[in-house]
Amino acid sequence: MRVLVAGASGFVGSALCPALVAAGYQVRAMTRHPDRYRGAGTAVAGDVCDPPSLAAAIEGCDVAYYLVHSLGSRDFQARDAEAARSFADVGARAGLRRIVYLGGLGEDGDDLSTHLRSRREVEGLLASTGIPVTTLRAGIIVGHGGISWEMTRQLVEHLPAMVTPRWVRTRTQPIALPDVVRYLAGVLDLSDSGSRSFDIGGPEILEYVEMLRRVAWIEGRRLLVVPVPLLTPRLSSRWLSLVTNVDTATGRSLIDSMANEVIVREDSIRRLVPFQPIAYDQAVLLALGERAKERRARAGRNAAPARSQQSRVPAAGGGRTSATGHR
Repeated sequence: MRVLVAGASGFVGSALCPALVAAGYQVRAMTRHPDRYRGAGTAVAGDVCDPPSLAAAIEGCDVAYYLVHSLGSRDFQARDAEAARSFADVGARAGLRRIVYLGGLGEDGDDLSTHLRSRREVEGLLASTGIPVTTLRAGIIVGHGGISWEMTRQLVEHLPAMVTPRWVRTRTQPIALPDVVRYLAGVLDLSDSGSRSFDIGGPEILEYVEMLRRVAWIEGRRLLVVPVPLLTPRLSSRWLSLVTNVDTATGRSLIDSMANEVIVREDSIRRLVPFQPIAYDQAVLLALGERAKERRARAGRNAAPARSQQSRVPAAGGGRTSATGHR
């Protein structure tokens, strides 16, 4: 099976591609900058807002993963809708058999945030040309590099005490990145039977404040949380941008969504793709471990030029030493 991953260089895509390759699929990793891509699969150029490049990337593929969003843009809802329409149109002409989409949890009957409404809209648009769409709906994904996780980690590490709005008492069901990948890869084995959505989550339902406190406990930090009912989303997003590297526009979208309870209501995927999901504390440890691994690798790369420079210092005998210490 030939599989296209749109968003291959992103947070989830970069973890999914190696799993698909290991499972034996022929993976095309779609990115706007294939020359910079160093991940698994065959890099192909493609942009969801550029139909000609998209057509070339999709051609000959059986299934496509859609892991694209424009959350950092102020007009992300319009951008995401346009991209989904383009992907569905091009995919239908190319003969795609299925699209797999990673959406967001939340009850349709609730007053969903703009972010979560956009995710639902994208689901419908991807299926608008008749291609069956398998949607996995997730809440916070715990893994190194994920926006929601990084926001949680940085809040804990930067603030020993924090004033927070009411959303800290909202319930959510965080899921570990490896488990998201297991589900995304696992649905390829399901029989083709039209469009369907699945809720995915970890084994625990937690309030946001409990997530913050458990990260603090794991890192050996003390954390004081003081909820303030009148702290508006606008003020919250500005405060967030000051103490984390999450930009104001993205922070506002995430904070608005935190007013909605995002928990698994229907767990049929547990029987279709069976495995034991990772507990929250273990997911946090895995994310922190990946971050430490990346920092060590970066430090090693930065140290290499310095060692190389030292090796070219003139030796005591007036000659020049090589990297091995021999003249």
